[in-house]
Amino acid sequence: MSPPITLAEFSSMPVTKLKGVSDRKAKALAEMGITSLADLLTHYPRRYVDRSREASIDELERDEQGLVLVRITSVTSRRTRNRRTMVLVEAAGLAEGGGRLRLTFFNQPWRERQLRPGIEAAVFGKLEYFRGQRQMTNPVVDVIRDDGAGSQRTGRIVPIYPQSEKAGLNTWELAALVEEAIARTVGRASGTGRGFADPVPAAVLRRHGLVDRGRALRGIHAPEDMAAQQEARRRLVFDELLRVQVALVARKRHLEATTRGVTHTTDGPLVERFRERLPFPLTRAQQKAVDRIVDDLGRRYPMHRLLQGDVGAGKTVVAVAALLVAVQGGHQGALMAPTEVLAEQHHIGIAELLAGFTVGDEATLMGERPLRVALLTNRVAAAERRRVLADLAGGAVDIVVGTHALIQEGVDFASLGVAVIDEQHRFGVEQRAALRDRPDGSPPPDVLVMTATPIPRTAAMTVYGDLDVSILDELPPGRTPIVTRWARGEAEEESVWAQVRDEVAQGRQAYVVCPLIEESDRLEARSAEETHDRLTAGELAGLRVGLLHGRLKAPQKEEVMADFRAGRLDVLVATTVIEVGVDVPNATVMIVLDADRFGIAQLHQLRGRVGRGAHASTCWLVSEPGDGDEDAGDSSARLSALVETTDGFKLAEVDLDLRGEGTLMGERQTGRNDLKLASLRRDKEWVLHAREAASDIVDDDPSLSSHPDLAAEVELIVAEEDAEFLLKS
Repeated sequence: MSPPITLAEFSSMPVTKLKGVSDRKAKALAEMGITSLADLLTHYPRRYVDRSREASIDELERDEQGLVLVRITSVTSRRTRNRRTMVLVEAAGLAEGGGRLRLTFFNQPWRERQLRPGIEAAVFGKLEYFRGQRQMTNPVVDVIRDDGAGSQRTGRIVPIYPQSEKAGLNTWELAALVEEAIARTVGRASGTGRGFADPVPAAVLRRHGLVDRGRALRGIHAPEDMAAQQEARRRLVFDELLRVQVALVARKRHLEATTRGVTHTTDGPLVERFRERLPFPLTRAQQKAVDRIVDDLGRRYPMHRLLQGDVGAGKTVVAVAALLVAVQGGHQGALMAPTEVLAEQHHIGIAELLAGFTVGDEATLMGERPLRVALLTNRVAAAERRRVLADLAGGAVDIVVGTHALIQEGVDFASLGVAVIDEQHRFGVEQRAALRDRPDGSPPPDVLVMTATPIPRTAAMTVYGDLDVSILDELPPGRTPIVTRWARGEAEEESVWAQVRDEVAQGRQAYVVCPLIEESDRLEARSAEETHDRLTAGELAGLRVGLLHGRLKAPQKEEVMADFRAGRLDVLVATTVIEVGVDVPNATVMIVLDADRFGIAQLHQLRGRVGRGAHASTCWLVSEPGDGDEDAGDSSARLSALVETTDGFKLAEVDLDLRGEGTLMGERQTGRNDLKLASLRRDKEWVLHAREAASDIVDDDPSLSSHPDLAAEVELIVAEEDAEFLLKS
C-alpha cells in the first residue's frame, strides 16, 4: 500500500489534477497564490457562517457587531462635499424574518462593481441607525455567490474563504475544490485513499491533546460544529509555529556546534571597575542582563543576543559592559547606530562613562594607556577619519561608535570582539550582518542587538527565534513620570500652547513634532515649515523657535541641535529626526501634531524625548476625532493606549492587536511564509509549546533523520535562505 501523502507531495501536485480546473480557472487560482494542492489545502477560511442558527438583520441590536447574509437589491454612488466617494448599497436579509439593511462605503469606489444587484454576500460590521434605517458603515464583505444558489446551503456551517475580485473566484468554488481534494485523498466513500501523512511525533500530539493532520484539515475546511473548527485550528496553528521553531533551533544548534567565536577574558578588571564607578546602582534587570551577556561571552561559540528595553531603561550601560569584556581581553568593541545624531550622542555618553579608564599597553613606559573611544561617521573630518581608521587597524582604538560608516570598505579592525547594533530594526538585514561577518576569515564577533521598541515575548521568540533575549523591564531610579494627554480639536489645542508658554517662562523647553517637512495637498497634515511659521507669528510669538528636519544640511542640523541643547532655543519644531538619540534633560513638553498619523512605537519613542530631567513632563497628542473613516477606530485605540500607559511592553501588545503580525519574513516579502492561521496575539501559549517541542526534537535528532516528513515540510515552508534571513535579523 502506498504511504500517506505528505505536504511536500501535495506541493508538487498542480491544481489542474482536480476536476473542472481549466486553464482559465488555474490562472485565476494562481492570481490568488494557489498553484498546487498544498496551496489550496492551506488556503484556510477566514470566517464561518453557522447557517443552522442564522440571525436576521432585525435581530441585531444598535451598536452590536454581527454577521448577516444578504442579497443586494440596488447600488448607487456619489461624491461627498469633501470630494470623497460614497457608495450606497441596499440589501435584503436572507434569513427567515428578512429585514433590510443599507451598506455605506467611503473611499471604496470599487464596491459599485463588486456588489451588483442579485449578488449574495456575508456582511460583518456594527449595526447603526441613520434616519430610522438600519445601516453598516464600511463593513467587511465576502461575496458568496452571484447566481442566487448560495441561499440553498442551509443547516450547516459554511466556510467563507479569502477571495479576490480580480481573480473572479467566489467562496463556493473554492470550497468545492477543497472538498474534492480532501475526498480524493481519503478515498471518497470507499476509504481506500492514501490519507494525510502526519509529520509530528505521536508523543507530541498526545502531550498537547492535538488531533491528527487529516482530521485537522477536514475540521478547518468543513467543520461539523465550531468546536471541531477550534480543535482543527489548534493543531494547524501548532504546525505553523513548529516548522518555524524547528528551522531556527536547528540553525542555532548548528552554528553553536560548528562556529568558533572570539576568546574573551570574562573575569578581567574593567567590567567590575565600571560597575563600581557608576554614579547609580544597576537595576535588577540590568544586572541580570549583564550577567547573562558575560556568561555568553565565556562560551566558545559567538553570542547572538537581543536586548529589549523601554525608553530610558538603561540599555547603553549594559552595552558598555559587553564592550568592556572585549577590551579587557585585548579585543575591540564597536557600537553601530542608525543616525549620526544617535552615534554622536552614544560617543559622548560612553566617553564620559569611561573617562579615566586605562588598558594595558606594553609599548608605553607605564605599561598602560587611556582607554580610547573613537567616533566614525560620514560627518567626521577627513584627517580625523584617516587617523581613526589607522588606529582601528593598529589596535589603538578600543571602542568605536559609528553609523553604517563602520561597515564601509576600508574599515579594518585589529581584533573585533563584540559588536553592538542599536535600534537594529532601522538597519537593513545585510547592513546588520556586515558588522558580524569578518572578511579576513577571523572568528566572528559576539553580537548584541538592542531595541527600544519592545515587542511581546512570543513575537520575539518567533521573529528573533535564534537569539537569546534579555529584557529590561524596569526603569532606573530618577526617571520622571510623563503625563500623556490627548488634545482633540482647536479648543483643547489652546491649552497645549498655554502650557508651552508657561514651561518656557519657568526656564524649560519643548518639542513640536510634525509628520511632514513641507505642505502637501495630498495629505491633510501639518508640515514642519508651515507649523514653524505659524507658531512664531501666532501662538508662540516672542519665543525662540527653531526648525529641524531631514532636508537641512548636516552643519545646519548640528547648529540647531547645539542651540537647543544649550538653551538658546525655547521650542524645537521638528520631524521625526528627533525620534531617537536626542537627550535634552531641560525639555519637559512633547507635542505631536496629527498624532493619528503615527504608529504606537513611534509615538512612544517621541514621548521618551522628555522626562529625562528632574522636572515633571507632559506629552500632548494633538489629533482631530475620526470622521467615520475606516481606520479612525484604530487611531483612537492607539492614542487612548498611549494616554493610559507609558509601559512600552503593554503598548507593544496593543500594537500587535491592532496591526497584526504581518509577514514573518517581513523584508523578504515572499508571502509564502506568512503565519496563515497562527496569531502571535491569540496563540501565545502555542508559541511556547512549539519552541519546547522543537528543542526536544532537534536536541534528540539534530539531522532530523528520524523525522523525514517533518524535515521535508520545514524545508518546503521555511527555506534555507529564509532561516538565514531570520538569523541575520
